[in-house]
Amino acid sequence: MGVDKPIDIRKTLASLPLFQQLHETEITHLAASTREIGLNKGQILFQKGTLLDGFHVVVHGQIKLAFSSPQGSEKVVSIVGPAQSFGEAVVFMERPSPVLAQALEDTRLLYIAKQSLFAAIDRDSAFARRMLAGLSMRLHSLIDDVENYSLRSSTQRLIGFLLQLAGTSVSNAIELNLPASKHVIASRLNLTPETLSRVLHNLSESGLITVKGRHIFVHDIARLSQFDSLVQPTCSND
Repeated sequence: MGVDKPIDIRKTLASLPLFQQLHETEITHLAASTREIGLNKGQILFQKGTLLDGFHVVVHGQIKLAFSSPQGSEKVVSIVGPAQSFGEAVVFMERPSPVLAQALEDTRLLYIAKQSLFAAIDRDSAFARRMLAGLSMRLHSLIDDVENYSLRSSTQRLIGFLLQLAGTSVSNAIELNLPASKHVIASRLNLTPETLSRVLHNLSESGLITVKGRHIFVHDIARLSQFDSLVQPTCSND
């Protein structure tokens, strides 16, 4: 992975949204049983079926959470970026992980042991509420996914994804960088790579976007959003 300076674990934990309101002594307790993990691009962090004794927080890089179908195709469940965590639900349930975790690029993580997590929950009810809020948001996101796959067309799914990447940008024209390869993005949106390429081509032909590799220039966010509402929904997964 190249030579990187060691992560200041205590400082990093204190800066993460999940832990920002913890007292200094609680951060110190968490840091004592937290370790740094470095992964090269493509390296597997854990396989489906692994029993986890803690959860992970991404400091730099990206992690893909995915599983394979009986036919051998891969379904990407989530792409986890900096300051985001994963694995909490599995830790609480004490069940094997339903997904594998793989680095999409050179990545650095913090691994927080289960015992420290439970101790922080016991000491601070506000921390427990934030943890529950995070898990609830993830559940809401999964429900949104099911709705999108069932009721929205391939074009609507991609436009929604691009608008999500754009966030609250005040500029009407914006350049976006896809957070992963087009193959991974296609799986995340429950599309085939061929369908994703076709939709990108159609949006380009409509003058809404310009595509250069993983860089997408949106010419007019408002037009793209309006175009989304004009596309007919479908029950097809393409």
